[in-house]
Amino acid sequence: VQLQASGGGLVQPGGSLRLSCATSVSINSINVMGWYRQAPGKQRELVALISNLGSTNYVDSVKGRFTISRDNAKNTVYLQMNSLKPEDTAVYYCNGWYRRESYWGQGTQVTVSS
Repeated sequence: VQLQASGGGLVQPGGSLRLSCATSVSINSINVMGWYRQAPGKQRELVALISNLGSTNYVDSVKGRFTISRDNAKNTVYLQMNSLKPEDTAVYYCNGWYRRESYWGQGTQVTVSS
């Protein structure tokens, strides 16, 4: 299983970005997909999860600003990030659980700075 993340970049505070994670297998066969992030000097943390039934969970710091969604036809999971803050700066990774194995994408850098 391969996960291909994209969409990162440099954005000013208050701006928006949309991350994408394309899967090499049918996304319907992946029970849970998520976005994680790792800032310099910090541990990787969970940002958002979405199940194959569409239920979602978010870390408190992004609630109301980030939205995770999935497009089954495109085998892609998205993370829409609005009202970005400097503390959102990190490498963002997508993750998926497939047949009891965990798979990671390569990471995409998000930098929020003026």
